[in-house]
Amino acid sequence: MTRRPHADLRQLVSDACRVLAARGLADGILGHVSLRIGTNALLVRCRGPQERGLRHTTASDIHLVDLEGAPAAAGELDGGWAPPNELPLHTEVLRQRPDVTAVVHAHPPAVVAADLAGLAIRPIIGAFDIPGTLLARHGVPVYPRGVLIRNRLLAAEMARALGAKSAVVLRAHGLTSTGASVQEAVLRAISVDAIARLSLDIAKAGGTLVDLPEDDMAELPDLGSSFNHTTAWNHELTRCDPGYWPANEPVRS
Repeated sequence: MTRRPHADLRQLVSDACRVLAARGLADGILGHVSLRIGTNALLVRCRGPQERGLRHTTASDIHLVDLEGAPAAAGELDGGWAPPNELPLHTEVLRQRPDVTAVVHAHPPAVVAADLAGLAIRPIIGAFDIPGTLLARHGVPVYPRGVLIRNRLLAAEMARALGAKSAVVLRAHGLTSTGASVQEAVLRAISVDAIARLSLDIAKAGGTLVDLPEDDMAELPDLGSSFNHTTAWNHELTRCDPGYWPANEPVRS
């Protein structure tokens, strides 16, 4: 069998989908991950005739399409494969944000619930999750329309809400997160979800959300990409499937 181009990157996007599902951010068949390839194409999780949901994604579910959703290589969508309806959510961000390499779209229940309860994603934590704290400190905006983002007009609205930030909450819908890598985009989505869960727990307990003091914020170290991304990603892969990650195998990037 001929090896498809970008095989390692297809596996990476596939891994990302399974991690999201294992974390409860993309249960069932909803949600997708994309990775920029060159200037006019992306690898994205597509749906075929035997859709099994994100938890069961394999590299064969990942296909190369252009920014309009057409096959970007021969045979990419043969056999009944189709890009997700919300492909414009990915492509519009990639068009407007040259700094973004990967886009994640997920449906985390806690993120949706916290937003509908009026709880913003705020830097209420510290060393509990340093990258998440810094992400929240810079702000997580909200796109206020609970719509399916299936055309460029709606996607442009969402991209404007996202602005230069790392993630945007989609009201009554879910979350879009971005990154310079697939790993970073997924880990950012996990951090937003963790803060949303904690915010809901605090509110249920009758507490008040309080931002981390600036003196404490200044003491938070940058533990580096090796720890924040590589080690964290290895953990997510092993958590997703304890037998999946061979010992000492380097992380795919």
